Amino acid sequence: MKLKFTKMHGCGNDYIYFNCFEEKINDPGALSVKLSDRRYGIGSDGIILICPSDIADAKMRMFNVDGSEGKMCGNGIRCVGKYLYDNNMVKNNEITIETLSGVKTLKVAPKNDEAEFLTVDMGKAEFLSYKIPVNIESDKVINREMIFGGKSYNITCVSMGNPHCVVFCDDIESIDINKIGPEFENSKLFPEKVNTEFVKVIDEKTLDMRVWERGSGETFACGTGASAVVAAAVVNGICKENDEVTVNLKGGTLKIKYTDSSVYMTGEAKKVFEGVIEV
Repeated sequence: MKLKFTKMHGCGNDYIYFNCFEEKINDPGALSVKLSDRRYGIGSDGIILICPSDIADAKMRMFNVDGSEGKMCGNGIRCVGKYLYDNNMVKNNEITIETLSGVKTLKVAPKNDEAEFLTVDMGKAEFLSYKIPVNIESDKVINREMIFGGKSYNITCVSMGNPHCVVFCDDIESIDINKIGPEFENSKLFPEKVNTEFVKVIDEKTLDMRVWERGSGETFACGTGASAVVAAAVVNGICKENDEVTVNLKGGTLKIKYTDSSVYMTGEAKKVFEGVIEV
């Protein structure tokens, strides 16, 4: 079977995109494992299917490197928006995309008739433990000391449609993320596993971040992670509500604005190349 695909990335968070308006993918989890391999496949953080939807302009399904399906992907959804806009599948500057975390609205800032920057309404940040979920008796986990891998960390837990654990620390470069990341991801504290962000505060409007994503390992960027980080920074008194905060990731920069009702994420979306692969 020959499949057409488009390789795209947002801040280096790269996925392989399939237009399922035109072709059918029978086993996307297995396909993601096969194609995401950076030596024997195309190479990516996973695959994303762009599908028809009864309630939005399109539906996004995202699969991680290990084949597991994710509920939401901030960098991925911007690329879906760009694909729909650039290929004239949506004719206006506001796009709705169905995800497993609900319908998200994107606003397009075009350049030369192509989507360059997109702003995503990520929805409300959720801090209630049972909604994240976190296996703990406390209603919320905010700046709470916990043990992972035999070391103490102060964590703040938040959901942006998927679970996040945010750790503020003075030095993020020296962290052995390949060692400690799985300790967080597979902790019994998180029944659905967890994405973990290690964050250095530069000032009240600038944060540096590294991320360990469940099912994928360390990635160059994570849109839901950057949104969770700013939400956590606001509730911890580090950043201010309604301010636009710059989040620097390994693969680029995202602008995040936290409000009481929603979190807004703005960033680039880039097409790398198109191709056909035989599977």
